[in-house]
Amino acid sequence: MLKVANSVISASRITGVLPVANGGTNASTASITSFNNITGFTASGTTGTTSTNLVFATTPTLVGDVTLSTGNLVIGTSGKGIDFSITSSGSGTMTSELLADYEEGTFTPTLAFGGASVGISYDYAFGFYVKTGRQVHVDILLVLTNKGSSTGDATLGGLPFATNSATFYRAAATVGYISGITFSGIINAGSSNGATTVALNQSTLLGTASSITDTNFANNSAIVWSFTYQV
Repeated sequence: MLKVANSVISASRITGVLPVANGGTNASTASITSFNNITGFTASGTTGTTSTNLVFATTPTLVGDVTLSTGNLVIGTSGKGIDFSITSSGSGTMTSELLADYEEGTFTPTLAFGGASVGISYDYAFGFYVKTGRQVHVDILLVLTNKGSSTGDATLGGLPFATNSATFYRAAATVGYISGITFSGIINAGSSNGATTVALNQSTLLGTASSITDTNFANNSAIVWSFTYQV
């Protein structure tokens, strides 16, 4: 084992097989351009291109903190991520401690009445989403210029991910601003299994729920809305 402290060793001073971290076997196709204070290594026996990857064993163990000065930690296989199983679990039934997904972006929300959207037009139709694991949080801005001629129950479509196909999910919406929409109590959202649409409902303080329809909207209706659902 070669130990280096506060110094730089040139590749010209070292001969033999390229060392590969923790017993990896890809010495013939890997090179180390910078690893702590050891610089200048190049792969031996490589034809054509030269890799610049540091090859680890299948399950290496790193002791101490790891700092990436440049670049990102890239998950190379779908479904893999950061495993928090070392932490204690809650009193409920734990189903996973693997953070395997994170994503953020924009989408275009759409409004429909009775499943149709004839003549509906918008001044603004914008959505922003953040997905962390199985949880998706969306923020929506809708401003109509015409509610169109379709009739029936109001639904909001264009969600970036389909809702959980295993259970019926309902979430009370956090309304930041609303104009030109009549309703009783609070607005909430309900979705069928595996759908990318949510139904707009109204609930009174006593729990009586009913659908919001085209008759609750005006041509200039506007809403700023946030809600969270599971996938």
